[in-house]
Amino acid sequence: MNVSGKNVLVTGGSGMIGRELVKLLVSKNAKVYVASIDKNVSIDNTTHCFLDLRDRDNCINIVKNKDIVFHLAGIKGSPKMCKEKPASFSVPMMQFNLNMMEAAMKANVEWYLYTSSIGVYYPENILKEHRVWETFPSENDKFAGWAKRMGELQAEAYSIELGKKNISIVRPANVYGNYDNFDPNTAMVIPSLIAKCNKNLKIDVWGDGSQIRDFIHARDVARAMLFVVENEITEPINVGSNTMTTLKEVVDIIVNNFFIKREVNWDITKPMGDLIRVLDSSKLVNYGFKHNVSLKEGIIETINWYTNNELMSTTRYNPFTEK
Repeated sequence: MNVSGKNVLVTGGSGMIGRELVKLLVSKNAKVYVASIDKNVSIDNTTHCFLDLRDRDNCINIVKNKDIVFHLAGIKGSPKMCKEKPASFSVPMMQFNLNMMEAAMKANVEWYLYTSSIGVYYPENILKEHRVWETFPSENDKFAGWAKRMGELQAEAYSIELGKKNISIVRPANVYGNYDNFDPNTAMVIPSLIAKCNKNLKIDVWGDGSQIRDFIHARDVARAMLFVVENEITEPINVGSNTMTTLKEVVDIIVNNFFIKREVNWDITKPMGDLIRVLDSSKLVNYGFKHNVSLKEGIIETINWYTNNELMSTTRYNPFTEK
């Protein structure tokens, strides 16, 4: 699949992964159209439109004359938000996914990429692609996990009924990078810690630091998305770093890269979540993909971006933050 000269739609294109993907597509001479919920965003070398993907007619109209669709739009937030506002997570996500894929299939697009999540998995130590349908999502990710699973099932249904193999499915790990949500009350672990360190000399962190996670920079996720489409990969693909990282390692990188080192209080009275949650990304690597951004390099870049764009980082967030 050659994207050069193609009309390419990126939903959620103003989000942290979306912006990296748009840059790649533009560099490959694609004609890029960005659908976003942010009215105030302007992205160079693209056609940008404000669009609510919960409206089926909007989705039908936006896919007209598009050759390739990268569906990145979704709901992003912390486990706390998912627990307290499960309907705000799962319902819009299912609406986005159902409307966009249905519209794209009826429009006979050449290729469609669906962005799933690590949340579809049961909390095993190492998460392998084929294990998804043998288990249930973690209780910590139940609503968002099932919403993402329904999108994957929808793709399989079209494949069976229409007899076409033109949908790629990617399951990213814990993604971080520029343009993330940095609200300490709603953000994921890396951006939340960066925001806290930016304002406090002492920070509280839940757990004892032994939790093991899989963190991957948004730029590598965008590269992987383009890679699976260009190589027309139709089996679900994990997109992780292939590295097991403890929360303590992440915290150490962050606190040591501020001008004044921060003091960390490990609060072991608070929930730690799943102890280990790491994607097996060997399938992606075996296809020939190579990661470019190390964790330390990526975190330092993200710290620098945030400290230079703090106002934008804290005011752009809403419940429909893009990926």
